[in-house]
Amino acid sequence: MSDDLHWIYHLAVALAIGLMVGIERGWKRREEQEGQRTAGFRTFGLLGMLGGLAGLIGIDGGLVPVALMFVGVAGLLSVMYALDARRRDDLGATTEVAALTTFVLAVMAGLGHLAIASAAAVVMVVLLGAKSLLHDWLAKLSRPELVAAAKLLVISVVLLPLLPNQGYGPWQSLNPYVIWWMVVLVAGISFVGYFGVRLIGARAGIAFTAIFGGLASSTAVTLHLSRLAARSKANHRLLAGGILLACGMMFPRLLLVAVVINSALWSSLLWPVIVMSILVLGPALWLVGRPDGKVEADELLPTNPLELTSALAFGALLAAIMLLGKALTEWFGDAGVYGLAAASGVADVDAINLSLAGMSRDDLALPVAAVGILIAAGVNSLVKAGITIFIGQRGTSVPVAVVLTVAVLAGLSVAALQTFGR
Repeated sequence: MSDDLHWIYHLAVALAIGLMVGIERGWKRREEQEGQRTAGFRTFGLLGMLGGLAGLIGIDGGLVPVALMFVGVAGLLSVMYALDARRRDDLGATTEVAALTTFVLAVMAGLGHLAIASAAAVVMVVLLGAKSLLHDWLAKLSRPELVAAAKLLVISVVLLPLLPNQGYGPWQSLNPYVIWWMVVLVAGISFVGYFGVRLIGARAGIAFTAIFGGLASSTAVTLHLSRLAARSKANHRLLAGGILLACGMMFPRLLLVAVVINSALWSSLLWPVIVMSILVLGPALWLVGRPDGKVEADELLPTNPLELTSALAFGALLAAIMLLGKALTEWFGDAGVYGLAAASGVADVDAINLSLAGMSRDDLALPVAAVGILIAAGVNSLVKAGITIFIGQRGTSVPVAVVLTVAVLAGLSVAALQTFGR
């Protein structure tokens, strides 16, 4: 599209934003008689077009005309709200606020910010349409849950960005941002798991937490579910299955990240990852599908929706492990890539995975890089087995430890045959 015709596209998007919101608002009041609705499909469409024209004017004429039009629209909506509130005896201002937001988004579209305006409009329509669902959730929300949500926002949105993302202490091994990010992750998974069990039931909630939490940090999920197992009198098989689901999700993620960095690693990592994934995810699905007895959701709900104390303790433990791993490397030297991978895998898999995958593009042999990545994954899996043994109960820790140990040995054996059996 030529530059001279860009205005048509911008205006079309602005009109579409107005019509999209108008459909939702018009449908809400579809049973009211003509002339009784404050604003509907046509009004919002015209409002979108007006905002788009204001944005086009603002491109050459500056933002003063846009500001004046905004004041005019806000004044008109204020009058409409006053008349409607008097007639209906209803102080709700959702439609008026939606109309004002629609005008602003249409102005943004007219100015050329199409992606932001369109995405925000979609979010607004979803929020408007989810009124009943949101009100039901709010009615069910207890004060401890509300306080927990506020705490999670403080530690993630407020505190995390303030921390420096660089190393401190001996060998520059302690990174405040990375350590606190793990605290946020552990607390966040605990929070999501709590509401998962509360809203969709124990079995589905545990599975949801394990699968999606495992994509972010299987260690954090292992810690969370192990704590639940320590408090639970039953459901050990279900919790063991959840831990294994999270641990099993690490292996495909490992392969994906490595191949994105260096696609040549595919042939070296594929079969070991397939073997470990099958050996972990197979028993995990069986355990989740056949829990021990009736699954009671109340028993799997933590006493606190946000296990902040445990998350802080995990952060301190992570810092100690990071320091120890770096110390071993410094004291004993680089005992080859394999020793470094094993030391790194105690705390984290992603860092050594990214490092070795990047090094394999330069002078590190592909089989060596692949075995190093798998050693890190194996050590990390055994660490998670240790977490379940020390924190959880026997009914949970035994199947987790056995399955992870067998999977690690099998995966490393396949990798060894591929690398040294040629």
